[in-house]
Amino acid sequence: MTPAEILRFALRGLAANKLRSALTTLGILIGVASVIVLVAVGNGSSEAVKKSIQRLGADALTVTPSTTGSGRRGGGFFPGGGAAGPQQQQQTGPRTQAHDLTVADATALGSSGQAPSIKSASPVVTSQSVTASYAGTSATIGQFVGTTPTYFAAANKTLASGSLFSSGDGKTVVLGSTTASDLFGVVSPIGKKVDVGGIRFTVVGVLKATGSSSSSFSDPDSIAVAPLAAVQESLTGYGGLDQIIVQATGSDAVDAAQAEITALLAQRHGVGTTGTADFTVSSQASVQSAVSDSTRTFTVLLGAVAAISLLVGGIGITNIMLVTVTERTREIGIRKAIGAPRGAILAQFVVEATVLSLIGGLLGVAVGIAGTLFRIAGVQPVLVPSSIALALAVSVAIGLFFGGFPAGRAARLRPIEALRHE
Repeated sequence: MTPAEILRFALRGLAANKLRSALTTLGILIGVASVIVLVAVGNGSSEAVKKSIQRLGADALTVTPSTTGSGRRGGGFFPGGGAAGPQQQQQTGPRTQAHDLTVADATALGSSGQAPSIKSASPVVTSQSVTASYAGTSATIGQFVGTTPTYFAAANKTLASGSLFSSGDGKTVVLGSTTASDLFGVVSPIGKKVDVGGIRFTVVGVLKATGSSSSSFSDPDSIAVAPLAAVQESLTGYGGLDQIIVQATGSDAVDAAQAEITALLAQRHGVGTTGTADFTVSSQASVQSAVSDSTRTFTVLLGAVAAISLLVGGIGITNIMLVTVTERTREIGIRKAIGAPRGAILAQFVVEATVLSLIGGLLGVAVGIAGTLFRIAGVQPVLVPSSIALALAVSVAIGLFFGGFPAGRAARLRPIEALRHE
């Protein structure tokens, strides 16, 4: 028999049981679409986190009090909007006693001749979830930051309107785009006064929107930035700093700047050679590496879960083809009795299983691509082309593999036994 005749017999066999064939194809369709969509969701989550980190700037480093140090609150936050967890920090240097980070530390980092790779160092204190009000309208500000003017360049924040505050300004504030919209709507906030914790701040500028994060992350534009002294006086008190944002002289000087920060703070804090540091230094590169590792694992797990549905679809093909062989036993006996070779019988049933898988795979690719156009659980999926090729190839391989056993069973039938079958 020619390949064309084998294909014609296979298609005729599938068409004889249209509903059964359609349901079998549906199992493969769901499996392939699931692989494509879930891998795209994992990739989309990774891209969202990367963008959030990159908002800080390629030349920025963050110094925070160590969680094993002075016992002050938390590990701080990244100015791009997300909280900085322990996995985002690289412990550097040893410590003999605990010290808070101070304004003097920031000043030393920014002006010391021992740190030529550092362009600026901005002391930062932060009050989370602060309520602000204006003319009867109130809004919750995710982060109320007290710092110095150098913070804006270091944290990669630019103005949309108004101006930045200067070192000598009193109770002035620059609002993030979300905060400005929540409090003032379409009205320009420049020159208006907002009440925060019983203290009145004058709005001097509004920052450009950086773009909202996915639903699992805080909004980086729900922020207000004011002079350090004003925030300490009204909200945080005069304790230690939450962090110091350091800007290196360039992205290629980040490693050198990190070494200089470690050496200078170790000296200022009286760190010996046998203790543990009371500060941590993290850069975008170290954070990005940790995030990439975790999101890669997350994506692989999602793909593995989706692959299970492909396996179930393959088992469904085996079941259906076994039923088909049983139903067509007499037909197989007649064909073998009139001279059909064993290879032709084997090929027909393998082709039937492969065609079912291929049709299901192609439809699954179409559904999967369409599914990536919509946000899922707050994440915009990012299509991975290799997942399409892999899912389609696996679906065809499943047809060949799971169709092989029923096909072999049909080919091994003896004509006389097949003809006796009722």
